[in-house]
Amino acid sequence: MASQMKDGWIWMDGEFRRGEAATVHVGTHTLHYGLGCFEGIRSYAGPDGVHVFQLDAHIERLAESARLLGLELPYSQDTLAAACIETVRRNGLTDGYLRPLVFLGDERLGIDPEGLSVHVAIMAWSWGRYLGPEALDKGVRARISSWQRHHPNVMPTRAKSIASYTNSILASREARAEGYDEAILLDTEGFVAEGPGENIFVVRKGRLIEPDLVVALDGITRRTVHALARTLGLELESARLTRDALYLADEVFFSGTAAEITPVVEIDRKRVGDGRPGPVTRALQEAFFAAVRGQSSAHREWLSAVA
Repeated sequence: MASQMKDGWIWMDGEFRRGEAATVHVGTHTLHYGLGCFEGIRSYAGPDGVHVFQLDAHIERLAESARLLGLELPYSQDTLAAACIETVRRNGLTDGYLRPLVFLGDERLGIDPEGLSVHVAIMAWSWGRYLGPEALDKGVRARISSWQRHHPNVMPTRAKSIASYTNSILASREARAEGYDEAILLDTEGFVAEGPGENIFVVRKGRLIEPDLVVALDGITRRTVHALARTLGLELESARLTRDALYLADEVFFSGTAAEITPVVEIDRKRVGDGRPGPVTRALQEAFFAAVRGQSSAHREWLSAVA
């Protein structure tokens, strides 16, 4: 990954630069105050070539994040989508990961960003299983974090903002220091919110349940799970989930661009179900990877071809 960052191509403010030339000044406003937003997007190889998955939805959410943060994107969504595809192509990626990033310039410092230039960069590299090489097959262990997910009156939780991920970092580091693979955050009222970089789903008596979308990010993979669940005939509902709902669940899994669909087999040293990835999670995994790799005739609109 480090060599790809240095040697690969990065789209930055309308042109491609080699990684080592895609630099910013240490006085960049976003570096000091954290105002900015980003996306995580994956590309996948399939029988008819490489495709970027859910590209339009990701770019639309990037624009919405910028709007919530008061940032005016200097490029159209069509331009950014085309730049993403070309970044994958130039870097020769098949199964790749894209990171569009919106940040402010270095004209001056101070809390108020009024009048600062808005910049956009797009990186791409090969990134394997986010939660470990065996996570998708064997599942992961998670713990309830002592850190809480932001209240929407503290931070705009619909925005995938740079600053909000300090909360995620603290939760993730705490979990891993205790020997777990990942954290689960509750909201400020004690209800289940999400993982540090993932949405979370529960399976109970054949029903698929997710936390109410109050403070959690409106995940693109989360929306994908909704569509796949309908295709599979699964009953889906939203609810205010307490932590004991996690302990009593038959299955639990994370969803996210980086995490894809990752089973959770243990929470707070309590086994989930029989301690193995369950049948509903497996069925959704199979449908998900068939869709992202173009092996299914359904949902071809989710795929953007890399020529």
